[in-house]
Amino acid sequence: MSQMSDGLRVACWEIPGDASVVGKVRAMVKEALGGWKLSGLADDVTLVVGELLANAISYGEPPIRVSLWAGDGDLFVWVTDHGPGQPHRLDLGLDSTHGRGLAIVAALAHGHGVTPLTGATGKTVWARWSHSSARHHDGSGSGGEGNLPWDAVV
Repeated sequence: MSQMSDGLRVACWEIPGDASVVGKVRAMVKEALGGWKLSGLADDVTLVVGELLANAISYGEPPIRVSLWAGDGDLFVWVTDHGPGQPHRLDLGLDSTHGRGLAIVAALAHGHGVTPLTGATGKTVWARWSHSSARHHDGSGSGGEGNLPWDAVV
């Protein structure tokens, strides 16, 4: 974890393509949020990280990276993998036991989207929360869906 001179706080982890690490990554994210005084977001953020990371491990390709960025009023989670496929929401029946990850992300985050990697195969799936109103959103995923909030190299 690091803090930039402009107050931007960053944490990044390279993740093996092994589902057994999801719980440990969620714990590391929770610890980072506590250190940044953002514990009020921890439940929603760790659940979303678990969903996005499970998708990257199951359907993407290594290397896989989880990144947290906390700045002036917003927290971003990025999960990057190098697989060619793009995530999409599934039309599921009530009895389905899987496939609800992106619906969970849409319900918990203030914004979310997918950005293809530039010059490489893969994508970054991201979610955004406002620091000041972690629970006040309409669940529509509004707030720049489809594009990262600023140009970035991951």
